[in-house]
Amino acid sequence: MFRDFSIPAFSMGLLAAFVGYSASFAIVLAGLTAMGATGEQAATGLFFATIGMGICSIWLPAVTRIPAAVAWSTPGAAFLAASATLPGGFGEAVGALIFCAVLIVLTGFIPTVGRIVAAIPKPIANGLLAGVLLKLCLAPAVALGSIPVLVLPVLVAWLIGLTWNRLAAMPLAVLAFLVVLYFAVDTSGNALHADTAWLPVFTPAVPVFTTQSFFFIALPLYLVTMAGQNIPGFAVLELNGYPVERQPLIRKTGLVSLAFAPFGSIPVNMSAITAAMMAGADAGRDPATRYWAAITSGIVYVLLAFAAALVTALVSLAPLALITAVAGLALVPALVGSISAAFSEPKQLEAPALTFLIAASGMTLFGVSGAFWGVVVGALIWLSKTLANRLIDR
Repeated sequence: MFRDFSIPAFSMGLLAAFVGYSASFAIVLAGLTAMGATGEQAATGLFFATIGMGICSIWLPAVTRIPAAVAWSTPGAAFLAASATLPGGFGEAVGALIFCAVLIVLTGFIPTVGRIVAAIPKPIANGLLAGVLLKLCLAPAVALGSIPVLVLPVLVAWLIGLTWNRLAAMPLAVLAFLVVLYFAVDTSGNALHADTAWLPVFTPAVPVFTTQSFFFIALPLYLVTMAGQNIPGFAVLELNGYPVERQPLIRKTGLVSLAFAPFGSIPVNMSAITAAMMAGADAGRDPATRYWAAITSGIVYVLLAFAAALVTALVSLAPLALITAVAGLALVPALVGSISAAFSEPKQLEAPALTFLIAASGMTLFGVSGAFWGVVVGALIWLSKTLANRLIDR
């Protein structure tokens, strides 16, 4: 195993971890905060989500010898950020996170469940993902209208990075965010002290299990995680020529998610963006040794986890609109990609369109969120049009 270590894999692992963390930590914190987490609970959730991501990023590549990159559920965090706080507060949200992790574990143990999720037409899955992401992607425009002096530097840095190299967009935006935080935000009443702890004071919430939390949060979160992260993550590995046994990988990420969900951790899952970085030629000439890039990223994630309290404290100094703007910028490429894929089949435009609109609306019906109903309506329209097109073709 250690004979396979290479400098290109090590370097790409470092880069992937930095890009993955800087591009999405604000989304995770926004999601936990929207669910009613206190600052300490959000820091605890961020710590365990990062630890879970790190453990899986070391464990899975070491066992499979493929660059099986793991990330937290970024679209899932975006879904949480766009959802209303449950009546039971963060405790009920933690119950929903546990429910979601159980569903992922069941998918790993029962192949039929995985096949049902995989059977969702890709345009509908992408319409769901686009609808979930839309609200948070609007945040930069909303913030630009309310706090332009604070948002403009971040937006300009993001555009410069996007023009130069899309992987540099969010790291530059985060750097600009820190500069704005230092020069433009009044932190005199809530300043960081030199003795600010890096490790959070672990503040778990007592989980509350309700039917509403299952249908309103857990089930849509599961669908978004599977359709928006796991399935594309597997596809990236397969496109790069790596054999993938999906069930064991889903099982392992599901079990780690279940272990850390009681602490407010969002699910961890297969990654697509960082997997594409670490499965390519830049991670080494020999495809059989590129798994070391994923292992390296996992080690970095474990180290970054111990900065959770400091990161949360820094973020707490900024206006909420600025935080959601940074989170929204990180999701713009995912929104563009999901919208493009949602409307890729000219004969099936209505189904993904309705899925997108219902998921984006924020509506609820019988205590179940629009993300679930969007999939149901989209699937019904898809089946109806498929049957109609077959009859016409005859």
